[in-house]
Amino acid sequence: MVGEVDDDVKQIIYDISKKEDSLFSIDSMESDKDHLHMLVDIDPTVSATSVVSRIKQMSTIEIWKKHEEELKKSYWKENTFWSDGYFVCSTGDANMKSIKKYIEEQG
Repeated sequence: MVGEVDDDVKQIIYDISKKEDSLFSIDSMESDKDHLHMLVDIDPTVSATSVVSRIKQMSTIEIWKKHEEELKKSYWKENTFWSDGYFVCSTGDANMKSIKKYIEEQG
């Protein structure tokens, strides 16, 4: 992701996390060429899969509203933005400062 689309995607995801019914918050986020690294705090009663699905669904709708003409050049078949895959892991007892630093140094 590059430029304005990159900035807008990150802002959209932050906005999603701030909604009243959101069950997660974003501690850190940075983009790389074609993906995001995020440190997300999720309510323990909520599955990571549901959070990822919510982020992908809601952000796709919003990014298409903002950048339809630009996205049509790459996604000409359908209004899609994200790939099907994702990677999630628990931080457990990991050093949170190290994880945040790693994420912030991406891109």
